[in-house]
Amino acid sequence: ARQCLDAAERATAAVAAAVGEIRGRLTVGVIPTVAAVDIPSALHAFHRKYPQVRIGLRVGGSEQLIEQVKEGAVDVAFLGLPVTARPEGVGSRELAHDRLVAVVAPDHPLAGETEVDLARLAVEAFVDLPPGTAGRTQSDLAFAAAGVQREVAFEVTTVDILMLRLIRQNLAVALLASMYTPHLTGVVTVGVRDAPTRIEHLIWNRSSLSPAASAFLTELNLSADDALCPGRDSALDRRTDR
Repeated sequence: ARQCLDAAERATAAVAAAVGEIRGRLTVGVIPTVAAVDIPSALHAFHRKYPQVRIGLRVGGSEQLIEQVKEGAVDVAFLGLPVTARPEGVGSRELAHDRLVAVVAPDHPLAGETEVDLARLAVEAFVDLPPGTAGRTQSDLAFAAAGVQREVAFEVTTVDILMLRLIRQNLAVALLASMYTPHLTGVVTVGVRDAPTRIEHLIWNRSSLSPAASAFLTELNLSADDALCPGRDSALDRRTDR
């Protein structure tokens, strides 16, 4: 019954789009640490231009969001993946490359350092995401490449206030994207010489893109026919090249 209702809603939105009116639903998925695009500002601008569109937001891991986009539960999503991974089975566009930095408490012995390496960090207790997640994998791969092992003493399901409280209490350190950490308070960031890197992606379902989702991509200077084009010069590129 829900599929029938969704299909009817998509048909209504398509009819409206044919006469130039964008309506229906837009569901956006994001990882908690997305930094290449200011999501609230982007959604605010989109809502002002298309007030008839009902906007929803889902926060989750990159793997979950890829599946939700494939299933049509999410229209577009912003991901963070290791450089060795690519979103498969969806339309995608790279938004930004970023290096991870160490995040420590202000009174941690490393807080006064400007840069460390993974071998030095390996002696610390870490807080990180569960094994197999994209956020965890990018760090696991980097430590393996450096030939050192670390202890993940605290596993959390998302980067949130609990992770930060563990860091502030000097119970653990973390590796987080450098473009995301300026939003954090009460912690100190330290550069990592052999840091893990990640790529932020925007993805969408090519086969079931709604008029609202197409309009949202257009607002980001993309279209449903866009693929990965590293040389493309657009307003989105200028906002995310840092």
